[in-house]
Amino acid sequence: MKWQTKVHFIFAPIYMVANVFLNFNWTFAHFMLLYLINISFPILRFSPFLSIMALQHIHHLQTTVSQYCTYSSLAPPCSRKFRNGEVFFGTTFSTIQTYHNPVPTLSRRLFLPSVSGLWNALTGGNSAGDAVMAIRRGMLLFRQGDVLGSLMEFDKAIELDPRQKAYLWQRGLSLYYLDRYEEGAEQFRLDVAQNPNDTEESIWCFLCEAQLYGVYEARKRYLEVGRDPRPVMRDAYNMFKDGGDPEKLVTAFRSGQPNEYFYASLYAALYYESQNEPDAAKVYLIAACQSPYGSRSDDYMAALAKVHCICRNWNLN
Repeated sequence: MKWQTKVHFIFAPIYMVANVFLNFNWTFAHFMLLYLINISFPILRFSPFLSIMALQHIHHLQTTVSQYCTYSSLAPPCSRKFRNGEVFFGTTFSTIQTYHNPVPTLSRRLFLPSVSGLWNALTGGNSAGDAVMAIRRGMLLFRQGDVLGSLMEFDKAIELDPRQKAYLWQRGLSLYYLDRYEEGAEQFRLDVAQNPNDTEESIWCFLCEAQLYGVYEARKRYLEVGRDPRPVMRDAYNMFKDGGDPEKLVTAFRSGQPNEYFYASLYAALYYESQNEPDAAKVYLIAACQSPYGSRSDDYMAALAKVHCICRNWNLN
């Protein structure tokens, strides 16, 4: 038996005691992560307590982030991206539990910031934590309709921790509503490069480029991504990619789950906007906002639908 393994057996009771004092609910996954931490950072083999502190830091970061995450590819249906599983800095789980079957997981978006959190735990850096706070503020400001203020916070987060930029799809949304389409497209393309299965960001990149180059050219530049597990988003993706009938999309999911009808209506409205048909866009956008999911969910995309109406001066009543 290697000496490192002996050390872990010797200090196993210490881990358990630490579990009590740190009020940390350990699972098999936590012990496996602890094992990986010790392999990746040999110095930690000499200090089980330091290993625990690092893992506790990761757990705290995940708990904090999950409070602001929903499954969204941007989010779900929900958020996407979210939807539904968690995503890094996605929207939050809806309080309408009947609309979701959330299964908390360590997604790619959540794991990467956890790694940076581990590094900060070892080096004492706090820029990543400050960046997280800036992203929180930005998301809150966006929900409140302060799009410019949200962008300022997202940019501040990038200044504090440049690693965040590749995952800040929320920043791309803010850029879209500020008519900064080129920067928005760049943001979405950057994120899809990191997550090649992100359906919604591919659509939002198209929306930005349709404003810049027109629908025909935007389709030629359309970002190909993997198969979305959500039927409504698969249909929406194909509609934007190949052209289609938004009314058929909405009709197909009218009697489906509340989140599906919301997403179908939202993306039908956005499709009409890309075609420069504001009257039709308004009908479906307001329908999305007034749907049970759109009016009650705290999904970030539900907030976006309301912000869209504010930016277009549409009265929801």
